[in-house]
Amino acid sequence: MIPLPSTLRIWLAAGVTDMRLGMPGLALKVQETLGRDPFAGDVYVFRGKRGDLVKLIWHDGVGLSLYAKRIERGHFLWPSARDGVIHLSPSQLSCLLEGIDWRNPQKTWRPELAG
Repeated sequence: MIPLPSTLRIWLAAGVTDMRLGMPGLALKVQETLGRDPFAGDVYVFRGKRGDLVKLIWHDGVGLSLYAKRIERGHFLWPSARDGVIHLSPSQLSCLLEGIDWRNPQKTWRPELAG
């Protein structure tokens, strides 16, 4: 993943997101559902229904970027839909993307073979 500065604000969108959405659709979701500016330089993290795919969008001042990650086994830890949006630190985001419980970090299973 691209290194993120420690001052960067990261927001986890609680609940489920349609993972067919790309950059424009996710930016619109940030603006309309979360009531935030998708071009302010914050990172927004979304999870799909099955929980094995996350997408991140952020605007770096030049353009909008999209990062997607699918976990091979298990699912990404996610708050309930009633929680709205959660602020994460860059280290918590790193744990999340590694499949580690960001509230109680413990390494999870890693695949040994590709096929």
